[in-house]
Amino acid sequence: MKEPIVYRNRRDFLKIIAIVAIASMLPACTESPGSEHPNVLFISIDDLRPDLGCYGNADIKTPNIDRFAETGMVFMQAHCQAAVCAPSRASLMTGLRPNSTRVWHLGDKFRETIPDVVTLPQHFHKFGYYTVSMGKIFHNFMPDSVSFDEPDLRPAQYRTREMVKRDAETFYYAKEIQEAQIQLREEKLKRRPEAIKYADGWNVGPAYEIADAPDDAYYDGAQTDLAINTLKRLKQKDQPFFLALGYYRPHLPFAAPKKYWDLYERDAIPLASNPFLPKDSPVFAINSMYELRGYSDFSHIGHPSEYHIPDQEARLLKHGYYASVSYVDACIGRLMSALEALGLADNTIVVIWGDHGWKLGEHNSWCKQTNYEIDTHVPLIISAPGMKGRGGKSYALTELVDIFPTLCDLAGIEIPSEMEGLSVRPLLDQPDLPWKEAVFSQFHRRPKVTPDGKRYMGYSMHTERYHYIEWYYWDNEKKTATEYVTAELYDHHADPEENVNIALLPEHAQLVQQLAEQLKGGWRAALPKD
Repeated sequence: MKEPIVYRNRRDFLKIIAIVAIASMLPACTESPGSEHPNVLFISIDDLRPDLGCYGNADIKTPNIDRFAETGMVFMQAHCQAAVCAPSRASLMTGLRPNSTRVWHLGDKFRETIPDVVTLPQHFHKFGYYTVSMGKIFHNFMPDSVSFDEPDLRPAQYRTREMVKRDAETFYYAKEIQEAQIQLREEKLKRRPEAIKYADGWNVGPAYEIADAPDDAYYDGAQTDLAINTLKRLKQKDQPFFLALGYYRPHLPFAAPKKYWDLYERDAIPLASNPFLPKDSPVFAINSMYELRGYSDFSHIGHPSEYHIPDQEARLLKHGYYASVSYVDACIGRLMSALEALGLADNTIVVIWGDHGWKLGEHNSWCKQTNYEIDTHVPLIISAPGMKGRGGKSYALTELVDIFPTLCDLAGIEIPSEMEGLSVRPLLDQPDLPWKEAVFSQFHRRPKVTPDGKRYMGYSMHTERYHYIEWYYWDNEKKTATEYVTAELYDHHADPEENVNIALLPEHAQLVQQLAEQLKGGWRAALPKD
């Protein structure tokens, strides 16, 4: 049985009913941007953890996103449903959790597991929106053309036959790196012919590049130009628009114009304060760093249980991540200025989100792909016409799966009954409202990256104070969890960095039992009680 949509009070419920009733009487595709429904600018940033000024990081330089945050609501405790691209994005874009999408790792495709699902932009199209996408919205090689009126727009220089199969992550500026890529690709495809399925085999090269080049020399700068021109075009349409724009940086490689590297003094960038595995945590809980190991200058690194990246290399990587974030921040600054100059800002919902967190040496590891908070905690900032809480922060527990129903709610269109998230619209006016008791994530650990070669599924639950995780063996043929293996428990009041697993200590047995029952109750039981 589906869980009913929950509204905060009768007045909100009646308001939504009224809006939906009005919308249902209007013919499709006849709304203008100045009428009932606002536009939507939907911005994803790949691999962006909440390392932004508006989230309290004084070392990183993100003036444009911070300025945008002053117009919206910053959700301080937002979590993804799986800390890797394809599952996280499939969940957000369908409003369903990973066990419903049956997308648990990069190779899973939701159009095969749930072929008839209606995605977020498809739903908006049903209510008269003109939908456009560019950049990384779903996973790189899964743009899902059926979701948009104009899918997968690309800057002209990247629309050639040679470029179209490649992912934007794979482009470098320097000619010598481009030439080296050709040989590296050939060698890779000889070793692993199946690698042609991802980025056409071009995801090879160094983990960073410092290029004395203009912003549009890289893909994100070029697609920002395209996005601005697309906004100009969409403004002329007689219907509201839903424009989805997915930025690729700060995903590896950390390739960004030199001026963004120059914003930082490398030796002044602080390293992770906990460069070690959590005490008493299962070794398979951490990722193997295979993503970073795929780059030519880090191919030598091993599993975090047996290898530590030296401080000098760690500072270089963190410098590159910060430079890449600042580069995307500048792109977003240009985009927001254009939105304002075109007179669209006052009638456009804008949401900025990251698909998962990312480790920068925490837990002696790099990249994402765990259930630890450093990987599930994401940035989420929403600005909407008429909201009362501009410039505020909400510490309510929220999730990326909440974005689909939230945007419907804000746009005044029907919220599908199958949604497995909750509209956070009330928090835009009252950020301190009582909210969810817990939020949920999970991660599928595959045999090729576990030290023991076994397959696991970890189910994660964050409450206001605790982070509880249960690990099970996973039957990949039946797609189901089997035997219970172990648990993790972290007390964020005493241990906010999650450095000590206390789940196995006898004195916490009763607490573990209580949290296990709460995890078993799932997301429906965690919804606000009123």
